[in-house]
Amino acid sequence: MAKVKYYYDPDTLSYQKIKVRKREKFRTFMLMVLAAFIFMILGFVVFTPVFESPKEKELKRELEFVKLNEELHSKKIEQLGKILAEIQERDNNIYRLYFEVNPIPDEQRKAGFGGVNRYKALEGFNNSEMIIDVTKNMDILSKQLYVQSKSLDEIVKLAEDKEKLLAAIPAIQPVENKDLTRMASGYGWRTDPFTKARKKHWGMDFTAPRGTPVYATGDGVIVRADQTSAGYGKHIRIDHGFGYVSLYAHLSNYNVRKGQKVKRGDLIGFVGNTGRSQAPHLHYEIFKNGNRINPINFYYGNLSPEEFEAMQKAAQIEGQSLD
Repeated sequence: MAKVKYYYDPDTLSYQKIKVRKREKFRTFMLMVLAAFIFMILGFVVFTPVFESPKEKELKRELEFVKLNEELHSKKIEQLGKILAEIQERDNNIYRLYFEVNPIPDEQRKAGFGGVNRYKALEGFNNSEMIIDVTKNMDILSKQLYVQSKSLDEIVKLAEDKEKLLAAIPAIQPVENKDLTRMASGYGWRTDPFTKARKKHWGMDFTAPRGTPVYATGDGVIVRADQTSAGYGKHIRIDHGFGYVSLYAHLSNYNVRKGQKVKRGDLIGFVGNTGRSQAPHLHYEIFKNGNRINPINFYYGNLSPEEFEAMQKAAQIEGQSLD
């Protein structure tokens, strides 16, 4: 029940009830509401920066965590970029140089991304600039890694081919030095033992007793093991790939058959005197892309520098060949 207020009337010498008009009541009520509203706004403005709600604190922590992660990712991307740059340097100036292939140009390694704005969806946030920068750097790094990966795949293939090439090239002497009587004749113009005329001698003659082992000078496949080629008698031809073929003539017998795969150093036959031959010896030739070349340049695999020098001197003597 509302309290009733009175005032003292000196004219009537009595207390009179105070009557409050409705308009004044309404005005008072509105003033109180306005005061409360103003106080609430002032409280929000003054106290909100000081006192954060649990939700605000959680969001603030998440925002700080995201920012920290972005900074860490930026540092990692920078470190990875430095490592990748070193790999690219070795790739261009060591690996590709060794295998005699062109280096990858910088404009190809570091080519940008064309087309529409790839990062439009990342705009409009508090940390948009940092997020876009990190994302862009990751994209660039990913593309460079892809290019480098393809380059290393190519290097691996080149290395495999190089290894096969080194194993295939005829690189050793077909008859061991301990089994040689002498190196009878080298590559070049020599006197024919039958006609006594000067004639081009297309290989090298190794004098050795009949039955002396003959070895494959490089990896390959036996493409011929017969005596149907004029003058060579029983002979063997090995296709080494990469354009190389080696020929072994005047054999007494075979130790291989056509189509057989052989490795460098495998026993393939034996020295003989078959075909157009004056004495037991091995006639040895090398072909490169169908052309005969001097075999003396291919003995780096099992001769010392002194032995190679002695063979060169013997091969240069223009005497009489044995076939």
